[in-house]
Amino acid sequence: MDLYADRLHNRHWGEIVNIKPGHTLDIQLSFLGLDRQQADELWQPFIRFVTEAEGEFTFTRPPSIRTGPAARRWDVAYIKQRAPQAILSDGRPGAPAENVFWAANLSEAGHFIHGFESLWLGASLLSGVERPRLVEALLAAAQHATVELHLQKGLAGGSDAAIASARETATNPAVIDAFVLAIIASEGPPAYSGLSGHEPDLADARKNAAGIAKAVGELRKVAPDGGAYLAESSFFEPKWQQAYWGPNYQRLLEIKQKYDPAGLFFVRHGVGSDDWSDDGFARLAAHP
Repeated sequence: MDLYADRLHNRHWGEIVNIKPGHTLDIQLSFLGLDRQQADELWQPFIRFVTEAEGEFTFTRPPSIRTGPAARRWDVAYIKQRAPQAILSDGRPGAPAENVFWAANLSEAGHFIHGFESLWLGASLLSGVERPRLVEALLAAAQHATVELHLQKGLAGGSDAAIASARETATNPAVIDAFVLAIIASEGPPAYSGLSGHEPDLADARKNAAGIAKAVGELRKVAPDGGAYLAESSFFEPKWQQAYWGPNYQRLLEIKQKYDPAGLFFVRHGVGSDDWSDDGFARLAAHP
């Protein structure tokens, strides 16, 4: 976290760091606007720290820094040449050659989600006083479930133009001050209750869901009002109005009531859905 706060919390770096049970740190970051030598020099103190730790820490895989033109990031031919294992092709007869997807996303096809939580973590937690509390919370959370740190999603440290633009959206303003979106989730293979031979493993699901709840509970100790990212959040988010929209919710609700007073357009945990039953078919008593 010292390295991130001092040298990576800027416009050059993004993507994901995983803190896993069993004291494992998985770093998969991307950088832009730096050459290979600059990136390598930046990471050398961290690499030396691990190497010289005399058995306290070790690399499970050798550190690897690779460079390439960002314009080729989605170039199928280029990816197949440089890292063919990173993508999978559409196997349907007659599918175009450019129909590919990231291999890491394969498990999302029909997955059975055990639990899913997200939480914005403010950049103030990177300060000298707060940083030890943040580290302790992350380590405590990772005792129960993997904590994914999506460093490409918080806007703290972004350009003035990007932040000004974000202020004009309905999104919870917490994203503006966040340096990361922490995601804690678990899934099983494709499954469906009642489908013989393909039922979900509910015992495993409940175990993992309990671990997720404990993990996010640890993070909420340092970010009690962090809010969540609507597209990646808990289906059971209890304070969804505040989590998704923060202080914007009341204005959004007024707009909803003005232009759709009958509630024709409904989505669960959407603006105005608190006036309706969970399935959207029955209107509830008016809320104060």
